[in-house]
Parts: sequence; C-alpha cells; structure tokens
Amino acid sequence: QMENLLRRALANGELSVHLQPQVETGTGRMVGAEALVRWNSPELGLVMPMRFIPLAEDSGLIIGLGNWVLRETCRQVMQWRMSGFDLPQVAVNLSVKQLERPEFFDILGQILDETGMEPSRLKLELTESVVMAVGGEAFDLLERLRDLGISLSLDDFGTGYSSLAYLKKLPVSELKIDQSFVRDMVTNEYDATIVRSTIELGHN
Repeated sequence: QMENLLRRALANGELSVHLQPQVETGTGRMVGAEALVRWNSPELGLVMPMRFIPLAEDSGLIIGLGNWVLRETCRQVMQWRMSGFDLPQVAVNLSVKQLERPEFFDILGQILDETGMEPSRLKLELTESVVMAVGGEAFDLLERLRDLGISLSLDDFGTGYSSLAYLKKLPVSELKIDQSFVRDMVTNEYDATIVRSTIELGHN
C-alpha cells in the first residue's frame, strides 16, 4: 500500500525538499545546506525518510525519486539566487541505484543545464556501503564527477570495515562522521577521541 502511495506521491507532487543549513562553528557563517526530502501524504500525514527511503530503494522508485530531489534542489537554489539569497553549496544524497545506472552522468548533466546550476555549487553525498556495493565502476564515475567540478562527501564515515582503504582511493573532499560518534562526543571520552582524530585525518 505504501509503495502505491509513494508512486502516486511522485506523480502528484506530494514530496518537498527542505534545505538544512550547514554552519561553520568557528565563525557562525553558513557555508552550505543539505537537501532533505519530506513526504506529506493525504492518507499518512507527514512521512519521514526513514520510513519511505528503504521502500523506495527496494522497489526501484529511488531512481525517479533521487533524480527529482536533485533537480528540485538545483531549481530551488537557483531560484533563491535570483531572489538575492546566494547559497554557496548544497549537498544531495546519492543512492546506490542511481550510481549503478549508466545514464546517471548524462541525467546529472541535463539537470545542471536545465537549472543553470554550476557544478561547483553541488555536493553529492554517498555512503561507504554505496561505493562497496557498486565496486570498481563507481570509482570511474566519481572521478568524472570530480573532474566536472562537483564535490563528493563520504557519509556515515567510521562505521564501515574498510573506511581507510576506501578513503585512500575515493576522490572525496569531505568526511561526515557518523552520528553514533558525534551524539555522545561531549560526554564520552572515547567518542571525543575518535571525532578529534577523524577531523585531523580529514584536514590532513
């Protein structure tokens, strides 16, 4: 039932993109934003991503959903820019299903052309598990994305078994430390040590 409702939601415009600010803590300056998708269903009310994203992944709807989020985010950022609010950069999550599609690079190019979004303003977030699932072909695509000027962020960093091995190969410009470490870092000395070490690793 939820799959049918989600399919309808994509067609009827029940989804929306919310942009969550990313702030540089040292200065308080907003350096970007992260795109978050929300589903306001007439039957179910507000549905959070943790409920419908796994379903979208399993059913294949994530491809259409992911491309829609990407296009809508770029459109919104450029609309804000024309209104006088210039967002430096926006981050959008990338699914393994999107990365597996050979036409993804072309679709991304079309979205950038349609919206007028500069590649340097776009950051794509992917988890280590996404890269591991796709394998060697993913590295080639990520290199192409980086060459295009798009930033790449490695999400949930620190939870995989081979984070450092993949970090050595991946053309990423940002590490997002997994929330399991960040949540208690002010009260747990072990989490604080891991967070400090990861930040130093990222800078280096």
